[in-house]
Amino acid sequence: MALLPILRYPDPRLHKVAQPVAQVDARIRQQIADMFETMYDANGVGLAATQVDFHERLIVIDVSQERNQPIVLINPELTWTSEETQINEEGCLSVPGIYDGVERHSAVKVRALDENGTSREIEADGLLAICIQHEMDHLMGKVFVEYLSPLKRGRIKTKLLKQQKQAAQA
Repeated sequence: MALLPILRYPDPRLHKVAQPVAQVDARIRQQIADMFETMYDANGVGLAATQVDFHERLIVIDVSQERNQPIVLINPELTWTSEETQINEEGCLSVPGIYDGVERHSAVKVRALDENGTSREIEADGLLAICIQHEMDHLMGKVFVEYLSPLKRGRIKTKLLKQQKQAAQA
């Protein structure tokens, strides 16, 4: 397993639309293992392949306190979303240190393949539903800050670019 570098907003590669995984094989299983290691190391609850510059439809999630309930979603599709929505504070490993309210469906159903290539459907609410929607946005090339006002987004972009410049000089 290996820790993968996480792309930081506003990196243009975060806006690439991921392609479907053609075959669940050893290459994909290695990518899954590396993504879980990377996500756990960064104290995240979800990670989309796009965030580690791997542009295939693959997500890893673990919202458990014990970090022992890994979920793999390959080629995920939302099959149902609740009419009810809620605003929750979200953060992102690609937008470090930034948290803001985003409106999402309160509950969702998602169909995807697991790490063995078996089709499954998951019904989710709460943090898991938010995480699924957030990570699926990444696969479509969308970062959560794009739900915010242009003014907030501009401030976040300026702040993160300044941090990256300072880190490069250190």
